[in-house]
Amino acid sequence: MKSLFEQNGATYSAVGDYLIPDLTVPEEPDFCLGILGSRRLAYLTDRERVLYANLLTSGNLARHLREIDTAAKEMWDNIIERMAKAQGVTEQLKADCQMEWVGKMNNIRACLSEAFKSCL
Repeated sequence: MKSLFEQNGATYSAVGDYLIPDLTVPEEPDFCLGILGSRRLAYLTDRERVLYANLLTSGNLARHLREIDTAAKEMWDNIIERMAKAQGVTEQLKADCQMEWVGKMNNIRACLSEAFKSCL
């Protein structure tokens, strides 16, 4: 009599005296993960191991990381734009005094990077 596992088309491999199920993780497409997606992956592996294991075994980890990376990048760009506007960092300033513009934009990015470290 076949087990329920075998009835669903799965197979076993004999290893010594034991039958081990032939389980594989679905293939995930290759993609370039940004810094924010990498931070999410590190967070999942360090603090949310059950969620990480569920996403990995269901084949949804790559999709999840891409979604997080894309959403975080959009949020990042939006916040930088709003902070630059609030601090008076404009294209006119960029044209008139490039070094001041670079300094202010670097400061905005550094502040935002520190804020993102605590939430990802």
